[in-house]
Formats: sequence, C-alpha cells, structure tokens
Amino acid sequence: MPDPMTAYADTYERFRWCLPASFNFGRDVVDAHARQQPDKLALLWCDHTGAERRYTFGDMRRLTNRCANLLAGAGVRRGDRVIVMLPRIAHWQIAMVACLKLGAVPIPCIEMLTAKDIGYRIDHAGATAVIAHRGSFGKFDGIHGIGTRIAVGGAPDWIDFDAALAGCSDEFTCADLAPDEPAILYYTSGSTGNPKGVLHATRALYSWRVSATHWQGLRADDLMWCTADTGWSKAGTSILFGPWSVGTAVLFYNGPFDPAERLALIARHGVTVFCGAATEFRHLVNARFADHDLSRLRLAASAGEAVNPEVVRRWREATGVELREGYGQTETLMTVVNPPDMPTRAGSMGLPLPGSVLAVLDEQGRPLPPGASGQLALRLPHPQVMLGYWNDPALTATTRAQHEGTEYFLTGDLAHADTDGFLYYDGRSDDIISSAGYRIGPMEVENALIEHPAVLECAVVGSPDAERGEIVKAFVTLRPGFTPDEALARALQDHVKQITAPYKYPRAIAFVDALPKTASGKLMRRLLREREYAAHGAPSQRA
Repeated sequence: MPDPMTAYADTYERFRWCLPASFNFGRDVVDAHARQQPDKLALLWCDHTGAERRYTFGDMRRLTNRCANLLAGAGVRRGDRVIVMLPRIAHWQIAMVACLKLGAVPIPCIEMLTAKDIGYRIDHAGATAVIAHRGSFGKFDGIHGIGTRIAVGGAPDWIDFDAALAGCSDEFTCADLAPDEPAILYYTSGSTGNPKGVLHATRALYSWRVSATHWQGLRADDLMWCTADTGWSKAGTSILFGPWSVGTAVLFYNGPFDPAERLALIARHGVTVFCGAATEFRHLVNARFADHDLSRLRLAASAGEAVNPEVVRRWREATGVELREGYGQTETLMTVVNPPDMPTRAGSMGLPLPGSVLAVLDEQGRPLPPGASGQLALRLPHPQVMLGYWNDPALTATTRAQHEGTEYFLTGDLAHADTDGFLYYDGRSDDIISSAGYRIGPMEVENALIEHPAVLECAVVGSPDAERGEIVKAFVTLRPGFTPDEALARALQDHVKQITAPYKYPRAIAFVDALPKTASGKLMRRLLREREYAAHGAPSQRA
C-alpha cells in the first residue's frame, strides 16, 4: 500500500487546472446528470415533523428549467442580481440553479436577516428580483428597486412560486457563460461595519468540485449531509456545487439543531459523509452515540472555524470516523484540506488542496520558513479566488501582494507550517495577543482549555493591562454539572499551564452562558476584545 504522504505529493504535483472555455452549472452538471441518469437521487429533503421528499436529477432538470422560464418571463435578465432568501427546502436548490441557467447572479441570504440587512444588500448590489419564503415577505415592505418578487407559499402582490412553476415549460436554453463572467455574490458576516459583497466568477463554480474529490472524497453512491445555512458560502460548495458536480446525492434537513436528532438522522438515512460547523461538533461529542447506528458513516468534515484537537479526538473515539478539517474563506472557499486516507495531525488544518499553492508571509511579504507564524497567502492566479469585492476596487486591492514577481491573495489569517507542509491556524491577524513582549495566538490557549472536562466552549482575547499591555482573558461556557466559581477558574489556569507554555495561561477568566458568533458559527473574538477595551475605557489597538 503506497505511503499516504507520497500519494498526496504525487497527486499534488500532477494536478493541473483544466477549465472549460464556457460553463453553466445548470446545463453542464444538473442537466448532464439528468441525461445520463435521470432517476438517480439528487436531493433527499426532510424536516423536523417527519415530512420527506426525494428529487432525482431528472426532477431537478425539469423544475430548474421551469423556474428559469419563470424568472425570464418576469423580466430577470442575464447579469441581474437576485436575492435568494429561503430556508432549507428544495426550492432553494431550484432557485439557485435556475438563476445560474439564466445567467442571473444569485445572492444567497440567511432568513435571519433583518429588513435593514436586506435593504442594504439590495441597494448595495442593485438587486432587481427576490425569491423568498412567505414567512419573510414582510421584511421587504418599503424596499424599492425590486421589480420581481416571488414567494414560496405565496404572498399578497407576490408571484406564487409553485403555482407559477406549474404553468412554465420544462425546456430552457441555458446561457453560455464565460469563465470570468460574474456568477454568484455572497455577503460576508462580520462583527463591525457593513458586510462586503464577494463576487465569484463562473470558473469558481466549476473549480469548487476539486474539494469534493480531494477533501471529502465524494463518490456517486454517497449521501452527503452538510448542515450549513443556505446563505453561507459553505452551503454552495458542500450542498450544491461540490456534491452535485460529482453526482453525489445530498440530505437537506429543515429543523433546529439537536445533537441527538443529528445522530438519528445520520443513522436513519444512511448518511456516508457528514459536514458540520465546529460549534456543532463541540456539542455532538457529548451526545449518546450508543443509541444510533452510524455504521454507514465513513467521513466527517468541518470548516469555517477550527475544531479543537480534543473534540476531534473524542469524535474519532465515539464514531471510529475521522473528522477532517478544511480551511477556506468566502473569498476563495476551500484551499487547505485533510485529504482522504491521509492521517491527520492534531491541531492542523491540513495540506494545500491540489491546485493551490500556499505561502506564509512576513510583514514585508516575504515567505517564511517552517515553524514561523505569518500571514497565510494563496498564489495567484487561482480560479477559486473571487473576482473582487462588489464595487470596491480599493478594498479588493488590499487583498493582493507582490514578492519577486509572484502575486498573492492575502487571507488576513495567521498560520505556520511544519516541515512536511501541514498548516496550522494561528488566528486572525487582529486576534493575536501582545502581552509583555510575547505574541500569543488565541487558538493555542483555547485548545488547552477545551481539554478540561468542565469546558464546553471558550474564546480567548487580549484584555488591556497597564503593566503588560494586554493579558490573556478567556470566556468560558461550562458543561452541565460544573460550578462557575473561583476554584474552577484557578483549576483552569493551572490546567493551561500544564498543557502549553505557562506564560500563555489566561490571567482572567469569565464564565458566560454563550459566546458571540457570526451567523455561520464563527467565534466573534473581535467583538469580545472590543467589549474588553470599552469596559476599561481604552481604545482598541486594532479597531
């Protein structure tokens, strides 16, 4: 049996991007599967009430053609931006693919957006159409500029999605899209300021299939379940573009998060590949695995926020299945992965995805040697990298750097590599804590804390201190049965001193009921840090 590292190195060296001269995901993926295997399962939808429905690729071809005809008949044209704000229902896939068939640019949005959030996106992107659920239509009252309004379930003065589809043709001629033609627009979530519009090209929709193969190892006989919300870029790559590109069926569950129900659904439907947020895995490892038959599950994956090594270990021991992390951003999607059949390394987010050349750069843009922490950068050109931030060339320019004739995309994340090329996440560039001359990454302290049996979740930030500049402060949520008192705080401090370098231990600990997170589940360390500085009457050093 070949050595896994040798096999990875061979795959990485042999890989070449081979992009088509034109590409339409609806035509070249959905319709292509429908021609070759019209009865193959594409989507298994279910919800918390027990309702269930199956859709084949043949079904999806007909339904997306009808929806594309509906949009075209309502005046939506190639290049128009379309708000798609739907829960986890099959109408989401239908609407997304229909936009792509037409050449319109979908803007996926989570349903939790407020009217203000929606208004900003519509105004900023110049959106002219919206597809939403009837439960959200009221949020669009008073918002101007939207000429086409389509509601799943119907709404006053809105086109009824299902009723209108029934009268549309099953045939549609898809737009022939150039590789650099705008294809999809995501809005990033953040702790401060307005969201940025991340515009991706047609080439990205094609190239995102690489992570489905070289990270999740998806096969045509798999059933994949990714729990991402429909407004996240992760939903695009792991619910739609990635799995369908390789013919994999997906499970789509519309219901609240419940650890026991998650495991029950995996067992009931025979899920083979499960992808969830780090937050979910932190809760799942405390569930009763003995109550569920997970024998068909062969791989678990997580991205978006680093999973603590202790959680990875407990998941593996409970399921016998590896939890393979990956790293990417809305601006690039997956670029660092733990490949199939490759032994994972504790705390590592993996190796460069084939086709991606990563470097760790110092503040002058020079590549750093193994072991040194710096900004993670992706060598350009790269088909997965965004076209740019919508209508903001100046901000787009800040993500680029040149060194000796090589251009890089700057991620804004800090990382270091070991001698074998495995990469380790060190936090955002503005997360680093500067204490008495030491630079401390929050992840290493969080990873130490999470190993303590009392800790469910934690976040570590710098808190202003007159003597040390900053001190390490930990915000901790506890597992049931533990008392948040001074004795436990001291125990946690002593624990960290035993796990990592003693100077990194949290000199302050706050027990909290919950941690602030973005809609996609990422810890909002910046918000915690800014609260700390505000509480001490000091301006944040990196605000």
